[in-house]
Order: sequence, then C-alpha cells, then structure tokens
Amino acid sequence: MADLTCQEFVELVTDYLEGALDEDTTTRFEQHLASCPGCETYLNQMKETASRLGEIPTETLSEEMQSRLLAAFRDFHR
Repeated sequence: MADLTCQEFVELVTDYLEGALDEDTTTRFEQHLASCPGCETYLNQMKETASRLGEIPTETLSEEMQSRLLAAFRDFHR
C-alpha cells in the first residue's frame, strides 16, 4: 500500500468528506492526514467551507451565479 502524496490527498478530499472512498483509500488518506499538518489544515478548511456554503440559501444567488457555480464544480476534476 503506497503512501499518498499531498496532491493525491487534495484530489480525494471531496470524496472522503462524502464517504465515497473505498476502504483501502480511506486508510491511506487517514494515514497521510495523521502525519501531515498541512493537509490536516486543508481538510479542516474544506469542512468549514462546505459548512458555510450549506448555509447560503439558493434563492439568494442569481441564476447566473448558480449556473457559474454549478459549471465550476462540474469542471473541477477535468
């Protein structure tokens, strides 16, 4: 089982938070997390961001902004 790099960790954060990683990848992710303060900070920032974004009522965003945000998330992994 190979160690994750910080770049791989960042690429897996969303799937980790959604519980979408397989058991082996979750183990590798958490092992990296336990030994990398920078990635721990990044994960905490992502959790905070997700929490705050969940508090923004969709109806407060213009249709244009909603479309731009959806497009940005759709294209994120490309």
